[in-house]
Amino acid sequence: MKVKDIAFTLIVVALIATLSWLWLSPSGAKPAPDIQLSTLDGQQLNLANKRGRPVLVTFWATTCPGCIKEMPHLIDLYNDYSGRGLEIIGIAMSYDQEQAVRELVRLREVNYPIAHDVSGRAALAFGDIKLTPTTFLIAPNGRIVMHRLGEVDMDALRERIVPMLPPAKATAS
Repeated sequence: MKVKDIAFTLIVVALIATLSWLWLSPSGAKPAPDIQLSTLDGQQLNLANKRGRPVLVTFWATTCPGCIKEMPHLIDLYNDYSGRGLEIIGIAMSYDQEQAVRELVRLREVNYPIAHDVSGRAALAFGDIKLTPTTFLIAPNGRIVMHRLGEVDMDALRERIVPMLPPAKATAS
């Protein structure tokens, strides 16, 4: 093969690989959708208003064992980092009954905001979410930097979140 042919082939392969990565990559390239939701306690959430801080959005269902298994870890994450700016938004799927959502949130003592996506618009805006848990980490600049279908590795998640937070304030002894 001639040098021109090899160079052309390498360029085509690199272009295909880049386009494939952009097409198939679940994170990094896309801005988070601007969704508005009402929480179970009646608060209005506008995702665009959360810019400037990391936001973890997790789609879950009352019938999802993995979702229920993650809840205590998300509660701990919220306890550890909400004071430094982390936002966590749990979004119950449209097919869940509101009473079942409320009961599970009460039983699990969930302390982060929970919205019930009754219309399914939030799930659609995030790529037509059908399976749970599905989790997105949104950087302070509003870009999706992680998309995970299935249970999240909490240690790896913490490693991604901490650099996005302001330094912890030193406590006086």
